[in-house]
Amino acid sequence: MYAVIKTGGKQYRVSPGDVIRVENLPADEGSAAEMANVLAVSPEDGKLLTGKDAEGAKVEVKVLRHGRAPKILVFHYKRKKQYKKLNGHRQGFTELRVEKITV
Repeated sequence: MYAVIKTGGKQYRVSPGDVIRVENLPADEGSAAEMANVLAVSPEDGKLLTGKDAEGAKVEVKVLRHGRAPKILVFHYKRKKQYKKLNGHRQGFTELRVEKITV
């Protein structure tokens, strides 16, 4: 059984027990949350439900932790013009464990 969910402008294929990192969510660590934006669901019988068929599906998740990804460096450079600019960025994330998928 798996589902395709959409959060933070990205789509994730999840199964029960999976641990995923998504964009920051406003939830406390250790709390349970529900992802209602389910795009597709494949129940045990092997059929793929999409669109109106997957409308009532929900994915229950548990918030494991919040964190920040490793720093990436953004370097802008223009040759022969003595122009260099260095910038760093660390993206925040929320780590989730998929508990249950209901259709």
